[in-house]
Formats: sequence, structure tokens, C-alpha cells
Amino acid sequence: MLVAELAQGTGRRFARALEGETMRHICVFGLRSLVAGFALLSKAAMADEGELKSFGDWMAGCDNLKRCAALSLPREDEGDTIAYLRLERDAGPGAPATLVLRLLGEWKMLSTPVRLQLDGATFPIGGEAVSGSADSEMLSLTFQPAEVAAFITAARKATRLTVTVAGQTASVSLTGSVAAMLWIDDQQGRLDTISALIRRGNGTNIPAAPVPPRVAARPASGTLSEQDGKALAAALRAQLRHGDADLCDDDETLIASDEAWPLDDKRRLVGLACFSGAYNLTTGFWMVEGSDVTTATPVVLAQGEGDASNMLTNADFDPTTGQLSFFSKGRGIGDCGATGAYAWTGTAFVQTTYATMDECRGIAPDDWVTLYRSAAE
Repeated sequence: MLVAELAQGTGRRFARALEGETMRHICVFGLRSLVAGFALLSKAAMADEGELKSFGDWMAGCDNLKRCAALSLPREDEGDTIAYLRLERDAGPGAPATLVLRLLGEWKMLSTPVRLQLDGATFPIGGEAVSGSADSEMLSLTFQPAEVAAFITAARKATRLTVTVAGQTASVSLTGSVAAMLWIDDQQGRLDTISALIRRGNGTNIPAAPVPPRVAARPASGTLSEQDGKALAAALRAQLRHGDADLCDDDETLIASDEAWPLDDKRRLVGLACFSGAYNLTTGFWMVEGSDVTTATPVVLAQGEGDASNMLTNADFDPTTGQLSFFSKGRGIGDCGATGAYAWTGTAFVQTTYATMDECRGIAPDDWVTLYRSAAE
């Protein structure tokens, strides 16, 4: 399946999501954890000029490489069967636009004929089947280049795309789609050029895509037994408790999740489980020299500030790759929030990816907007 990037930023729409399911768990999750989550979202989103915009029923965003995506948002009352469109385009003169239709819910049929209508008029498509897998509730239809062009032209006047598959019907609002594509043209320097999606002209001077930052991830090395790792984490927790008793919640369930890993022959990465909720576990990370917890320093992540600078939600460290990843859920089903990763370079943890979605509308994590990316070195 096509991997997409769409999502939203940090702020008012994510706050609205918290008014529902998430707000019921604030007292359990802890206000400090909530503040830490917002800090991580906002700081990571600002890591390198990633930007998101709202246009009617559509969202659009670009990452630091000016790769941009636009996504239709299903209605909040859509139900169990939803459909949405995702348009993506890389920066640069020769980059084509791609368009994918996602179907989630009770579609279930493989190689099933699909019927599309724009405001009641049939929209012809070359690939008359959607693809999926028997163990997935997602089906995808990828439009051919000529179909993408036809859709962009039709979107100037049409208001709604209706999708019918195996007796199931869903609709996609096109309100805001043209504005979203026009914004993408502007971000990529295509306005009034021959490659613009919306406002075309005769211009041929189209900026090249920015060069991606290169990050050389290093696998962790050294040895540390599980027993010694638990002992190191316990010693660090005790050390931190003396300095700030409120830095991490202190109960048996959280303590059982504490871990430590060797980074090299001298340094250790220690993760202390600090706060938990119904579907989120926030972990703080410190770097320690050997077994001397008095040398512990918070790991700096995405220009964070204060206690939140070293904390990630639902984090996982893979010593074999040196990758530290996270997936912060806005609600239990995981259709909104933020996700990203950092790489151990031998001296620090450097951000490699960041994507976010602040509208809880059933959008799959693979389709969240990527605001930051890098290239492996």
C-alpha cells in the first residue's frame, strides 16, 4: 500500500480531541505528562520549518524538504465506514502529483469494482479495483497520472466525491481541496509556472527540492545485563527523587517498565517510566556515565524545554539500530497524535522523522502529515 503523509499541527484541533476521551484521563495521566506531550508536539513540529494549514474540509502540510501533502478529512460522525483522499507531491521541476483513495471500515472485499461520482456524474478511472489484504480493514485505490489531472480539473467545480464499493457508500468533501493545492503550489514555488496544480502560467523557473539533512545512526555497543540495567534505573530513580520528588510518578507498575541500555563502553541510556494513562506511557530518558547516577543528564530531544525535553510517549529504543521512536496517541484507537524517531549518532540523539495528526477522524497513522524527515548517512 501507498504510504502517505498527512496530519495536522499542534493546538486548537488537538485540544478539541482532548475534550473527549483523553480529557477523561487527565487526572490519571497527570497534568505534567499532558504538558510534556504538548511541548513535544510543538517543539518537534517546529524542528525545521514544517508547516500545516487548514482549508475547509481539507488539510495540507509540507516538511523541511518541501514535500507536501493534502488530505480530505472525514466527517466526525462518519461512522465505521469512511473514505478519504490524499494528494502528495515532492518539490522540484519533474515531480508528479500522486493521488490515493483510502477506504477504511467494512469494505472488506479484495479486487472489488469501485464506482466514483463527482456531484452525481461518473468519474472514470482506469483501475476499476481497490487493493487490500485479508487481515486489513484498509483498501486503497491509486489514481493514474491522467486521472489525477482530470480530478484536479474537476475539483475546481465539484463539491463531493461519492465512492461505492460492494454495496457500501461513502463520500469525500472537496470543499477546500483547490485552496489546499494552491497553497502547495505556493510552498513549492510553482505559482504561475507550467507545473502548477492550480494557478498555471508560462514560468519554468521551479525551485529544486532542498537537500535533506543527513544523519548517521550508530547502533549501541557495550554490554549491560538486565539485572545491572534494572539496578542502574533504580539508582537513578532514587537519585532524581531526592532532587525533585514530582519529576516522575513512583509506583510499582511504572518502576517495572524502567529500562537501561549500553550506548558504548562508558555511557548508558536509562529510561524511567514517569507517567501513565489509559493508552499512553510517558518515559523520561537520561544519559549516565558508567554506573554513576550523579552524572545523569537529560537527553535533549527536539529542542524541548524543562522537564519535557527528555520525555517521549510510548517510546521504544532499538539498540541494534540506535533508533529511539515514539507514538503519542490522541485517543485510544490511535487515529490522531504524533509519531517520530531519533537516531543515536555516537554523541547525541538527533531527530530523523516527525509526523502528526491533530484531527481524530479515523485517519491511519501512515497517512499523517510528515513535517520533518532526514536521509540516512
